[in-house]
Amino acid sequence: MIKSAILEVYNIEPRLKHPTIFEHFDALDSGESFIIKNDHDPKPLYYQLLGERGNGFTWDYLESGPELWQVRLAKPVAEGESENIGIIAAKDIRKAERLKQLGIDFCCGGQQSIKDAAESVGLSEEDLRVQLNESVLQEIPSTKLDYQDWDIDFLSDYIKQVHHKYVREKGPIIQELAKKVAMLHAGEHPSLVRLSDELEEFLSELYCHLEKEEKQLFPATKNLHELSSNQANQLIDFLRLEHEHAGDELRKLRKISKDYHLPANACNSHSSLFEQIKAFEADLFQHIHLENNILFPKMIKAYRVQIS
Repeated sequence: MIKSAILEVYNIEPRLKHPTIFEHFDALDSGESFIIKNDHDPKPLYYQLLGERGNGFTWDYLESGPELWQVRLAKPVAEGESENIGIIAAKDIRKAERLKQLGIDFCCGGQQSIKDAAESVGLSEEDLRVQLNESVLQEIPSTKLDYQDWDIDFLSDYIKQVHHKYVREKGPIIQELAKKVAMLHAGEHPSLVRLSDELEEFLSELYCHLEKEEKQLFPATKNLHELSSNQANQLIDFLRLEHEHAGDELRKLRKISKDYHLPANACNSHSSLFEQIKAFEADLFQHIHLENNILFPKMIKAYRVQIS
């Protein structure tokens, strides 16, 4: 993982400059980069990297003197290696937060490449990579949980007790409120009827999805012999597809409600409904992220180790 997005090497003792840069470079994950700032052209470093790391880096001058030189040093994605938005978000909470700020879906849409994700919000791939690298300048909040370090059985228990419980508690409340608001205001805002109907169908499917996870997936996190490796992979593929469908449904709800934009004469119930749906969406977004980008890869790896 990247240690610093900007390394000002002119502040480092000369004998330690190159070792420090190599240490930062070796800590990069594929696709990550950092910027070297120096008071002279660091070209000798380029040749040393070429000799010791071969072609496993990219070197781009951002500024070339006369007083300041800046070079972006990057570790490219290895050939055949899968790098997607979900993996990036799972590795670093700061990058996940930046993706969220940019409006990039890294849970249901976690399989998309950086290029596709960038295009979805009108950015170039290079611009998005710069934003992600800059995000690591922020300190990791101490209150954030490091899900990557959790065992799969503990993680599945957490998902069930926190996110599944939230869906089952909040879903019926939201659905009843949607019916009430639709009944009272359908004359002025007929889209509320469609919103209520879509919510009912969406929640019904979501409850079935939770049951499937709790009866088939989660027991396998506690005992890998519950499923064969092939069965585990097939189940995970199917659950991913259902997550994608859930993402489509969330987008449909946003479209019907015009991104939960309240009309000028909205009552308190109408306002409360939209706020509760947005909170539900945010929780489900985190819920699916934990499964798609952390739990599922951990399970696939565990089954791979088991049969090797």
